[in-house]
Amino acid sequence: MASTPVDQYAARFDVDYDDARDRVTVLFRILLVIPILVVLGLLEGGTITQQAGEDTSTFTFVATGSIGVATALMIVFRQRYPRWWFDFQREFARFSARVGAYLFLLRDEYPSTEDEQAVHLELDYPDATALNRWLPLVKWLLAIPHYIVLFFLGIGAVIAVIVGWFAILITGRLPRGIHDYLVGVARWGLRVQAYAFLLLTDRYPPFSLR
Repeated sequence: MASTPVDQYAARFDVDYDDARDRVTVLFRILLVIPILVVLGLLEGGTITQQAGEDTSTFTFVATGSIGVATALMIVFRQRYPRWWFDFQREFARFSARVGAYLFLLRDEYPSTEDEQAVHLELDYPDATALNRWLPLVKWLLAIPHYIVLFFLGIGAVIAVIVGWFAILITGRLPRGIHDYLVGVARWGLRVQAYAFLLLTDRYPPFSLR
């Protein structure tokens, strides 16, 4: 079957559906996810404070955000997208997706820091010379309609997770419709991220869950 234009977008996301779920880990999911959320938070950004006698110094870092700003500047002034910056952003996005899939009840496997598991996220490395060098300055603004839609979709996702939590505890399975909706919202958000913040493409994200 030929790929649809949506399938060919620079950012793609999917999670394998599991019909048999672990009620015990789902029951305590909000507690079990805490350690890996701490790891994710440390990678995303943090603050280090050093104290020697009466002198105190504070160093704040935001890894992913800093790379995003640096990438925008590189595209604007040099039309370059360093490959290792892309590789870090891609692997961080994959790790974040695995944590999100676990937190929002899509999978029961504890998130790996390296292995793909059942969460599939693909990002296409861009040809920076083919990108509009000035769009990185306004992409975040052009994506405002998506932020609004994603806000309401996010409210629906929270409700879906709550319903799914009870469904798994009672029936031992997550309804396929809830699974597809949650994956669709995450897929939509990833496309917006790829356009407005990762700066992988100039193609405007589709308004689609598929």
